[in-house]
Amino acid sequence: MTFIVAIDGPAAGGKGTIARAVASRFGFAYLDTGLLYRAVGRRALAELGPALEGESELVRIASAITEPDIHRDDLRTAAVAQAAGRVATVTGVRDALVTFQRRFAGQQCGAILDGRDIGTVICPDADVKLFITADPEVRAERRFQELAGRGEATDFKTVLGDLIRRDTMDAERDAAPMRPADDAIVIDTSDLSIKEAVATVIAQIEKQ
Repeated sequence: MTFIVAIDGPAAGGKGTIARAVASRFGFAYLDTGLLYRAVGRRALAELGPALEGESELVRIASAITEPDIHRDDLRTAAVAQAAGRVATVTGVRDALVTFQRRFAGQQCGAILDGRDIGTVICPDADVKLFITADPEVRAERRFQELAGRGEATDFKTVLGDLIRRDTMDAERDAAPMRPADDAIVIDTSDLSIKEAVATVIAQIEKQ
C-alpha cells in the first residue's frame, strides 16, 4: 500500500529542504511540484513571451510537461519564478498537471510531494499532511541568500516584496488557493534549524 506525505506551504518556508531529507530517510520518491509550474512558466516565456497570454496555449504547454522538463538547470531564476506564480493561477493549467502529480504519488516505495495544494487538492487522502511556514522576513532572507549564492543580482527588499506578492497570489487565487488542509499539522520553521525541522517531520511520520 502506497504511503503518501503531503507538504504544503509558502515559498522559502523550508518545505523542499525538509521533504528531500525525509524522502532520503524513508526511501520515498520525492516530487517538488513547484518545478512543474516553473517548467510551464519557462516554456510559456519562451513560446509566448512575457505577457503569457492565451489560456489554451498555457494549458497546451502544461499538458506537454514531462519528467525531463522539471530537471532543467534554468528553472530557479526570478523571472521563471514570477511566471510560475502567474500560470499557477490558471485553472486549466492546474487541472492539466493533476494527473502527473497523482501518478507520481502512487509509487509503491512511498512518495512525498511538496507544493501549495497537495493536502487539499492533489492528495486529500495523504497519510500525513503538513503545512510548513515561517515569518516572511525569515523566508526572504533564506531566498536572498540562495539567489546571492547563485550570483543573481538582487537585494533583500526586492526578494521580500516578491515573496509577499507570491504569497498573496497563491492564497487568493480561485484555483486551489494555498491553505493548510483541515487536518494538516502546521510547523513554523522561523526559529528551527534544518535538523530540528526535519526531526519534527520525521516524528510526525513515525506516529503513523
